[in-house]
Amino acid sequence: MSNAPSDLRALLRTGLSRSLASLLIKVATAGLTYLMYVVLSRSMGAAEYGYFAFGLSLATILAIGASMGQQTAVLRYWPEEDVAGRHDKALSALRSGGALTLIAGLVLTALTIGGAAAAGLFGGATWHLYAAAALILPMAFAEYWSSALRAQGSVWTALAPRDILWRVLTPLAIVALFALNAPLTGWQALLLTAVLLAVALALQYALARLRRYEIAPGFATLRPYWREHGTASRWFLIGTVIDSAALNMDTIFIGLLVTAEAAGIYFNAFRTAGLLTLFMFAITLVVAPMVSRHYHAGEMKQAQAITALCAWAGFAFSLAVFLGYLVFGNQILALFGDHSIAGYWVLILLSIGLLFDAATGPSRIVMMMTGHERDYVRIWGAIMLVGLLLELAVIPVFGLIGAAAVNALSRAVAQLAIARWNRRHIGIDTTLLGAFRVRGLPDAPARMAPL
Repeated sequence: MSNAPSDLRALLRTGLSRSLASLLIKVATAGLTYLMYVVLSRSMGAAEYGYFAFGLSLATILAIGASMGQQTAVLRYWPEEDVAGRHDKALSALRSGGALTLIAGLVLTALTIGGAAAAGLFGGATWHLYAAAALILPMAFAEYWSSALRAQGSVWTALAPRDILWRVLTPLAIVALFALNAPLTGWQALLLTAVLLAVALALQYALARLRRYEIAPGFATLRPYWREHGTASRWFLIGTVIDSAALNMDTIFIGLLVTAEAAGIYFNAFRTAGLLTLFMFAITLVVAPMVSRHYHAGEMKQAQAITALCAWAGFAFSLAVFLGYLVFGNQILALFGDHSIAGYWVLILLSIGLLFDAATGPSRIVMMMTGHERDYVRIWGAIMLVGLLLELAVIPVFGLIGAAAVNALSRAVAQLAIARWNRRHIGIDTTLLGAFRVRGLPDAPARMAPL
């Protein structure tokens, strides 16, 4: 018992050091992504950029669907099985998840191509839909492989190829083409990002093999894996699709109900607001498998400690960024072009909603990692679905401001609801107040699945 405080400090140091490495990559990613969006916005014009934003948002949602919830499942099952000494089952979960991603990715790609062909019969613009289809499978594998590698303890191999190499190559290619007097249209930019992401994934696969990490898909154990984990995987899928929809459907709705130009303005404001939770996202990438490991081992103090670290570190960063947006928001948005300044209040409203994300800590990932994915979908999904339906009624009347206000309110209510559920039913307080519960929280019996 006398070693408990030092053990907690060692745990927090490990989590923080890995989180700082993750943050370093994510900061580089954010800057490179911003550069890509700025170059595209300034080089292709408001309408073409709007088509790019629409296609990217659509591809992102479909890619999350193609992952079949396995990017979340592997973060839970690999450490859960590994800590129980069942490495063969951990390996089965990882390989089967990759196989599911491959199958679903190919199916959704084919369906998107079919949808684009059908849309073309009505005379609308469709090239950006075809290009979005090309992005689905690379984006799905990028998400799954990142999770699979993080579950095994990797940070750099998990994040660097996609989050640095891809983000470097894409803006460089765009600038080079612009300098050669060959600016890209919306669909061409989407296709270019798909090709370069595939190159980054090929490098990631080679690095993973070199460092003896497992990421290759396998079909041998797919059927028994699905029989055992299919129900949970479906809930993981629904939960991650809802998360993605909450981040991307606004842009799609605005592109359909307002104009392509307005979709581009909203897209830029949302991506800028998203920087607010950069550290929260970076640290969550690290703590997700740690939460699963300690929770299933019954080590509640450790699980509470790392979630408290996540909440406080993420909120401090988010608050500082939000204050910067209040003062310099117009100047930041002007980087995309003078027309993007119209998104200032969209940026502020969305940022307020994301502050609740930070203040309530890793509440969503805690529910997913502790086996409560169904309750997560029920609570979070119901609230966000109501918000999306409300947006359909609000956007035609209030435009971008209406969409941002509904999004922020829905997010705040949903975050508070699942944080409250976590404390009452799991015993982990994911909010800023959780730091005051660490020392007095008793451990619980190990929650190992039976052999």
